[in-house]
Parts: sequence; structure tokens; C-alpha cells
Amino acid sequence: MTTAAAQVPETDIRRHELAGFLRSRRERITPEQVGLPRGRRRRTPGLRREEVAQLSAVGVTWYTWLEQARDIQVSPQVLDSLARALLLDRSERTHLFSLAGAVDPAPGSDCTGVTPAFHEMLRRLEPFPACIQNSRYDILAHNRTYGRLLCDLDAVAPEDRNCLLLAYNNEDWRASVVDLPAMHRVMAAKFRASMAEHLAEPAWKALLRRLEATSPEFGEIWARHEVVGPSNRTKIFRNARVGLLRLDHTDLWLGPSAGPRMVTYVPSDEESRIGLERLMASVLAEPQAGPHAEPLAGSRTTALTGSVAEA
Repeated sequence: MTTAAAQVPETDIRRHELAGFLRSRRERITPEQVGLPRGRRRRTPGLRREEVAQLSAVGVTWYTWLEQARDIQVSPQVLDSLARALLLDRSERTHLFSLAGAVDPAPGSDCTGVTPAFHEMLRRLEPFPACIQNSRYDILAHNRTYGRLLCDLDAVAPEDRNCLLLAYNNEDWRASVVDLPAMHRVMAAKFRASMAEHLAEPAWKALLRRLEATSPEFGEIWARHEVVGPSNRTKIFRNARVGLLRLDHTDLWLGPSAGPRMVTYVPSDEESRIGLERLMASVLAEPQAGPHAEPLAGSRTTALTGSVAEA
């Protein structure tokens, strides 16, 4: 005779596992960790359900049903929001998407699309800053001078190594750009042009939703519906270590025009050439850190599709 447990569909088991996992993660987070007041009458360990719903921008009833293991559909975008709200690490995030039977739109493992040959090319270009990006502005790999050009890129979480997110939200990155408003407009316009071919893809929608949620400035520019194509030009950066740098930006295509690019910065004058050499020397003088400080670590598992934007 078949037991009742053996007759439970796998989908039901997954829903209950997902519900238990969400509850356990919610109960371990204190309000202070996510910037919420504790209050005097808090009886629930960790966060309340309505607080998780608020942080994730989902309905309270919907999230409650999710923790009750009800048969509801969960999109990758919502799972991405929940993972961020619950402060999940890489392993926990992978587990969340596995339980939900969904594809992670922003996985954090190493990018397999950047070959050892590309890594070697990036290294050989030093002291010229260079990186490999895809059309969503994800930084897939970079050399050491690029890693210190606008901010300490190795100190940025792998899932946040995206030029749009950094340009709108990272203070060090923003302070390094001399004409920030112009760069913001160009980046948003290029992103919109690239997104036209990826409107239904979860990773693109998740990035857009995150930008709109974290940067009113981006939302205002995005509402203008401006579109521009790829272009090469001179950019001026105010590097925190060596001062003003005038660099000629060039995109080296690694595939079709809608594919990945190697982004390079070549000094446009002698002063900038000397500045890049000083920047390289400062990088070499840094004490060795942990594995995240590897100079050419590809930081995101992102398919090399779409046109690469700019840094």
C-alpha cells in the first residue's frame, strides 16, 4: 500500500520547503539590519511579514500566501527582490531560486563566457584601464587599473558590479566622473536602446526595476525615452589617487554589433599617461587581500549578449 507521503506531488513539497526557508530567513534578520525601527511591542522574532513585503515591494497578502505554501506563481523578479530584502548570501539565493523552480536573473557565480585569452588581454593592456561588459552594463571581467579607476571595484559585491547601478548609486563612482549628468543621460539612453531586444527577459526587467527603486534620478531620465547608439569619445575622470585623467574611450567588439565588448581607456595626453602609470604603481603597492581582490576576477554569470555599454 502506497503511503500518503509518497503520493505528495513534488511541487507541493517544493512549496512547503520554500515557505519554511522564507520563514527561517525572515526570523533571523533584525529590524535594525534593514533600517527599520524595532518598536516596543515586537513579539515576532526577526522581521514581520508585512515588513518583508514592504522591503520587497510586494503585497502583504501575497507574501503571506507564499509563506503558507499556497499554490501561487512567483516571478524571478519577485524572487530577486525577496533575496535582497532577506539579505541572502550567494548560496542562499541559489537555494531560493532552486526551490521556486526559477532561473536567477542575476546569478553571482563566475562568468564562464570570458575566456582565459580575454583575461590575458586585459592584463597585457595595463596600465591602460580595460574591462569586458555586456549590454546590461554588467562588468564581466576587468584589469587592475580599471578596478581602481572610478572606485574600489573589488570592494563592490559581485551582484552590484554593474555600471548603471554604480553610476547612479555608488558615491565614489559618481565623484570620479567630471560630467556626471551627461554620462547619466548617455548611459540610460544606451541601455534603453539595448533593452529593446530584451524586453521580456527577467534579468533586464530586474535591473530596470532595481534602478527605478534605488534612484529617482534614473527614473526621471528614463521617463524621457531617449535613445543613442554606441560611440567613442574622450572622458574626463577625477581619480581619487592620481587626480584628473583624460582618457579616450574605445569599444572593441567581441562578437556581432549587438554582442559583448572590451571597453578600453587610452590616455589622451602625456599627463594622463603618467597618471595611469602612477595608478598602476599604487595598485601594485596594495597589500594582498582575499580572493575577491583578484585583478581579473569575472564577477557575474551573465550571458555575453547584447551590446556592451560603457563604464
